[in-house]
Amino acid sequence: MTYTWKVTGMKVEDQTNEFGQTLPNAVIQTYWEKHGVDAAGNEGMFAGATPFTAAHVPVEDFTSFDQLTENQVLGWIQAVVVGDYENHVNAQIQKQIDDQAISEPPLPWAAPEPDAA
Repeated sequence: MTYTWKVTGMKVEDQTNEFGQTLPNAVIQTYWEKHGVDAAGNEGMFAGATPFTAAHVPVEDFTSFDQLTENQVLGWIQAVVVGDYENHVNAQIQKQIDDQAISEPPLPWAAPEPDAA
């Protein structure tokens, strides 16, 4: 399985950290997707939301919103989506892929549906 991630949105607000410093437009919520593609090219996706706070971030370690990169924000998210949570995300992606192989044919004894011609 090959996985790719992307950030689809963020919410920000001015936050005051534990040192009394105001951090403008601190990221407080992220929205993201993790996509999986298996060896046969079948795809599944999980959409998630992960909250954050800048309460413990010193001003010298704070990156302003307009300077953030997607890789940096994905690093924050991926540091949270670990262990059982990551297993759950991956299982949901796999379930979507597995469900694509399931079909629901008409019952063999049912009369065929008339053509809508």
